[in-house]
Amino acid sequence: DLALLLEEWHGIQERIKSQPMATCVFQEPDLIERTVRDFLTEDVERIVVDSQKAYDRMREMISKISKRSAGKVKFYSEPQPIFDRFNISKQLENAFSRQVHLKSGGYIVIDETEALVAIDVNTGRHKGGKDQETSILKVNLEAADEISRQLRLRNMGGLIVLDFIDMKSRRDQQNVYQRMKDGLRRDKAKTHILPISQLGLMEMTRQRHSESVRAAVYDDCPYCKGRGKVKSSLTMSVEIQRKLQEILRKRTRDENDFQLRIVVHPTVLERLRTEDEKHLIEMEKRYFGKLSFRADPAMHAEQFKIVNVSNNEELASVGN
Repeated sequence: DLALLLEEWHGIQERIKSQPMATCVFQEPDLIERTVRDFLTEDVERIVVDSQKAYDRMREMISKISKRSAGKVKFYSEPQPIFDRFNISKQLENAFSRQVHLKSGGYIVIDETEALVAIDVNTGRHKGGKDQETSILKVNLEAADEISRQLRLRNMGGLIVLDFIDMKSRRDQQNVYQRMKDGLRRDKAKTHILPISQLGLMEMTRQRHSESVRAAVYDDCPYCKGRGKVKSSLTMSVEIQRKLQEILRKRTRDENDFQLRIVVHPTVLERLRTEDEKHLIEMEKRYFGKLSFRADPAMHAEQFKIVNVSNNEELASVGN
């Protein structure tokens, strides 16, 4: 590594001396070079490449480090797409899934937030037999292996809190703690892990080299702003009724034919036509107005607008 860095540095110095001003003398390594630099370790058995140009360049780069390792690079020329051939597409889907299922029938749930990463272990359909403690230990040990793998796969860093299935035995807790430590030994990022606390939680930190896979691939939802939640149809119904009362109270009393059209999302309209229909009928009688509703599937669930039917004036628009 030192020899390669010195060679790179000498090359930069030569370019500084020989090239005219405003010339780039060094740039950040591209994907191929970063892959060789960061991921080519002794435990890597093969690197499969489907581009002849990338294959030749990668072999040339690796040969400078180790001629024996250059033989690990294999050129893929089959007609089937390389991602399909090695089931990479399915693994990518799992990398973005909130739930990860275990072979034992249990599953883990991964939630990334600004403050920390929370990972919860559940038994799922694995209910165990007579010896429930042994069954719980089995699921927790399998979960520990999978969590270690998911941390590397998703490149999650910072504070990480693990909530394993409750274990009464201190020996079982120690076994799970040791399994996590063993799994993290393969991790190139620095990690620090604590035993399971009295609250049943295991805390750890993982060095953050770059943003996680999830942060790199996804943006926050423009509708829920990253909350992962939208207002329920009940909440929207209450907001609409409040806005209608506000408008009806302000209207001029001599408007005999005061009709309002309310445009909402179909799920909200279903609520208004069923559970809350009697409240709307009472509102019409109390304020001497007429209400008509229309569903618009293109509307967001938290959006609605109220229009005066007589002159098509928009009296309220919420969620735009």
